[in-house]
Amino acid sequence: MVRLFLILGMAAALTGCKSDQQTQSRVSSHSTEVPAAMKGVEARRLFAAKPNGSAQSPAPYGGYSKGCLAGGVQLPETGPTWQAMRLSRNRNWAYPETVSYIRDLSTFAARQPGWKGLYVGDISQPRGGPMMTGHRSHQLGLDMDIWMLPPDRLDLSVAERESISSVSMRRAGGAFVNDKWTRQHHEILKAAASDPRVARIFVFPGAKVQMCNDEKGDRAWLRKIRPWWGHHYHFHVRLKCPSDAAGCVDQAAPPAGDGCAEAEDWVQNILNPPPPDPDAPKPKPRQELQMADLPRQCVNVLQSQ
Repeated sequence: MVRLFLILGMAAALTGCKSDQQTQSRVSSHSTEVPAAMKGVEARRLFAAKPNGSAQSPAPYGGYSKGCLAGGVQLPETGPTWQAMRLSRNRNWAYPETVSYIRDLSTFAARQPGWKGLYVGDISQPRGGPMMTGHRSHQLGLDMDIWMLPPDRLDLSVAERESISSVSMRRAGGAFVNDKWTRQHHEILKAAASDPRVARIFVFPGAKVQMCNDEKGDRAWLRKIRPWWGHHYHFHVRLKCPSDAAGCVDQAAPPAGDGCAEAEDWVQNILNPPPPDPDAPKPKPRQELQMADLPRQCVNVLQSQ
């Protein structure tokens, strides 16, 4: 099983490299020189310093973990069926279709017993790009975190949104759901994944296995539910690149099938951890992205007034 995870990791790395190459080839005809003032500065510092979206037409450039967002729009802090959380982070900026998706999913959630709508966590910074803390993805305005906590009110103050916490759904290190997991979680995730705009959804392995066991009808939507570390206080929705966004690079589609056997493998590795592999390569230190690593349009995104 260790060998399997190593193979999967290598495949993911190769996929990421391919996406980066595609990104560079797509934007080469619009090449913009990185200004001297931006050279040698971590891209995350430049993007985090921008308090507002760029004055450009909405467009995601690059990949989910190596890109930026032009013309981002802000998810309203409070809507009829949602509230944006942790406003101090200024990460409730998105591609317009993401805002539309949140409206639709939160409307569905508000019809579930015990749910007033959705609490929405991080989406993206005003101009996307790498963040100072937390996510490696969320750079295009197409990723969003939805809290597992069922909202019982949608009039939280700014201070309450900073102090209130979501609730964990996992048990036994993520191998199983706990007693806070409900059928409503299942139905909301099913609705979230069934939307054709969605590429995939990340959630902890035990939740995926539980949904696999409980679903007695159409199972096609389960293909988009992907097990991943963490993701027990929230689930992470990733939308596909818009059809007219030439500079946006989609992630490879999930493997065929419902993915339930793979999720079972994750659970078995949690319950029975394989011995460490002495030949496994040591992880390389994390390298922070520079502007030269991003699509060239991202220079214009930062410079836009």
